[in-house]
Amino acid sequence: MNAYTEVARAAVDRVLSEERDAVTRAGAVLYEALRAGGVIQAFGTGHSRSVALELVGRAGGLVPANQLGIRDLVYYGEAAARDILDPKIEREPGLAARIWELADIRPEDAFVVISNSGGNAAVVELARLAVDNGHPLVAITSVAHTSRVSGPKLADLAGVVIDNGAPYGDAAVELPGGAAICPVSNLTGILIAQLLVAEVAGRFLAAGEPPPVFRSANTPGGDAHNATLLDRYGTRVRLGDA
Repeated sequence: MNAYTEVARAAVDRVLSEERDAVTRAGAVLYEALRAGGVIQAFGTGHSRSVALELVGRAGGLVPANQLGIRDLVYYGEAAARDILDPKIEREPGLAARIWELADIRPEDAFVVISNSGGNAAVVELARLAVDNGHPLVAITSVAHTSRVSGPKLADLAGVVIDNGAPYGDAAVELPGGAAICPVSNLTGILIAQLLVAEVAGRFLAAGEPPPVFRSANTPGGDAHNATLLDRYGTRVRLGDA
C-alpha cells in the first residue's frame, strides 16, 4: 500500500503542476463549444470509459456532455449484447463509424477522447472522424505509453493533449519477477476530467453566466433543475447508465 500511496501522490502532483496549461487550453476549447450551443462528446474504451463517464450525467458536472461508447451499438443500434462482449472489440476497424452514426452529433460539438495507449482502432478512428468533420478534439492519454505505440495515435490527431502521467503499461508498482500492479490512468484521468469541468465553469462565471451544471437528484429541486437544462439538448445528451 505504501508504494502505491507514493506513486499516486506523485502522479496527482504532476498533473496539477505540469498539465495546468493543457487543461486551461482544453477548457477554453470546451467552453467555446458550449457557448456556441454544442455538446461535449466523451469517448473511451476499456477502463477509459470511467473517465468519459466522469464527464457525463453526474451531480456537479456539466449538463451538455454526452458519453459515446461501444455499448451504444446495443442501446441504440441493432447489435446483440453478445456481439460486444469481447474486450478486444476496441481494436476492430470500422467500429467507431458505427458508433458515430448512432449519435446526434452537431457541428458545434467538441470531443474529449480518452485512451491510455492511444493506439486502439476504435479510439483512433473516432478521433479521426471528429477532426475530419471539423470538431475540436481534446485527448487524455499517457505520453509515456503512446510514444512507444507504432502507427496512428490519438495524440497525433488532437488539438490539445493532456498527459495522464501513467507509465508504459499503466500499472505503476513493480513486483518481483517483472509483473506490476496498481494502474494510474483512471486516478489521474478522473482528476483531469474534473479539472476540465472546473475550468469550463470558471469561464462561464467570468462571463457573468451561470454554468450549465447538474444538481444532485437527491436534493430538493434537483430533478426539476436538471430536467430544465436537459430539455435544451434533447437526444443529444443521452445519460444511458450515467
